[in-house]
Amino acid sequence: MKKIGIADTTFARYDMGRVAEDELKNLTDGIKIIRYTVPGMKDLPVACKRLIEVEGCEIVMALGMPGPKEKDKICAHEASTGLISAQLMTNTHIIEVFVHEDEARDEKELAFLAERRTREHALNVYRLLFRPQDLSRNAGKGERQGFRDAGPMQ
Repeated sequence: MKKIGIADTTFARYDMGRVAEDELKNLTDGIKIIRYTVPGMKDLPVACKRLIEVEGCEIVMALGMPGPKEKDKICAHEASTGLISAQLMTNTHIIEVFVHEDEARDEKELAFLAERRTREHALNVYRLLFRPQDLSRNAGKGERQGFRDAGPMQ
């Protein structure tokens, strides 16, 4: 049975961890999900590294919702840099799923975006573990997670 880690934060305004768990359970029953919730985004890199090294997860989703202020953007960048380092240190994919509060016009659209982006990235996690050929088939097609796909260039 494959182990998938989900690292999320109490700082987020939407329970993206619940959505990720739900989507992964809908995609396959051949997994064990281990969730680790931390206070903020800068705590995500160590949470992901622990899920990999201590809990034995084969892939991890890092879920965060940066606020709209410049300080929030800096923290998101620092967290992202830490997640990249954790991937390189562990040779394991950490799928970063950040939904910035200023990506949406209002809270309804923000909730829609958080839900959809999380579900679409959960599908990517499934594909990385169980169906990598699906990702190869979709290379260059301009897929996006959350809002509409950009599509391939002509």
